[in-house]
This record gives sequence, structure tokens and C-alpha cells, in this order.
Amino acid sequence: MTTERPVLLPETSNIPADAFGPSPSQTVGPYFHQGLIHGFQGHQSAVGHVTVDPFSAEAGGVPGERIRLTGQVFDGDGVVIPDALIEVWQADAFGQYVHGPDAVFTGFARTHTRTPEARYEVHTIKPGAVSGGAPKLWLWVGMRGLLTHLYTAVYFSDEDNRTDPLLAAVPEARRSTLIARRQELPAGVTYAFDLRMQGEGETVFFTP
Repeated sequence: MTTERPVLLPETSNIPADAFGPSPSQTVGPYFHQGLIHGFQGHQSAVGHVTVDPFSAEAGGVPGERIRLTGQVFDGDGVVIPDALIEVWQADAFGQYVHGPDAVFTGFARTHTRTPEARYEVHTIKPGAVSGGAPKLWLWVGMRGLLTHLYTAVYFSDEDNRTDPLLAAVPEARRSTLIARRQELPAGVTYAFDLRMQGEGETVFFTP
């Protein structure tokens, strides 16, 4: 059930009425469509929802287990959010971060929840461990009305995460919010990872 929120009126604010309105930080976006187009003007940062360029002849030679990360984003009332923008970045299968315009595997992808089921999806490879930590990828989430975008980490349910120093710093009762569940589906290996912005099961977010 959705909780009805009171309407915010200018007379309730300490901002002069003629200047009442959201500040720049209160509006995430606008999201120009160019930022979601594959290879737009050659930018590596606009690679769509895959970390391996599917149009590259060398993509098939990129080592690592092909996986799919997917899920939904829920608000504090448990209502799915249909307009979240999500970015992921990660190391390659050997635990190395790759840079440069000629890199076949970029380790970066951008996706969104503006889909029929408000479900995001990223096609990538399973990352290797970096500096002795457990394998993980990093996730950024932004959306309309979110004052500041948020960061979190995604671990894998089929890995030994007990010695990861970052995860160990999280209260044990909340660590499960950072674990993506492995599923063997006809479409391939899938990891399910939902984000909950508030309330029960709230995802742990980090300060960059």
C-alpha cells in the first residue's frame, strides 16, 4: 500500500515564494538520450547495458564467465521505481581494471529501469577478486527526486565473501542486501539484485 505524502507548498518553505522550486541537486538529470546510445561520438562511457562491446570482433575472446545482473529498484513503500538510472563498473576476470579507448572490455555499463517490468539488466562477465577482496562490482544509482546519487557494491552468492574487508565492515544483519543471488536460467547465468531505497531490507549504500 502506498503512503500518501502531503503536498509541499511554497508557504511551508523558507525559500521566497517567487524562487520556490527544486534546487539543481534535487533534480537528477536530465538524462540526455545521447548518454544511453552505444558508442555515441565514440565515448566509452556510453556503452549501453553491456560491458563487452557486442559489436566488437574481439569480444568473443574476452575471458570470463558471461553473466547477467538484473533486478528492480523499490522505494520506501515497496513500490517499484520505473525511472532509475544505473551504472556499474568492475574489474575484469583477472581482477584488473581496464582503461583506454581501445579496450574491448570496458568494465563499465549504463542501464535503466524504464522497461515493461521496471527491471534493469546488465550483461557482463563475472569479475575477479581485487587486492584479496571478494569478487564484486560497483553500482551507482540515480533517479528523479533523489537528492544525490548513491553507491553500493554487489557481491555474488556463490563466492566466499567472509574475508572481504568492506563487507566485514557492514553489520552482519545487513550484509545480505549486498549479495546477488545466482540463478541458472535458460538464458544463462543470472544474478538477481534488487535495490531497496528505504525501509525493511534497505540496501547498504556507501560514501565514495
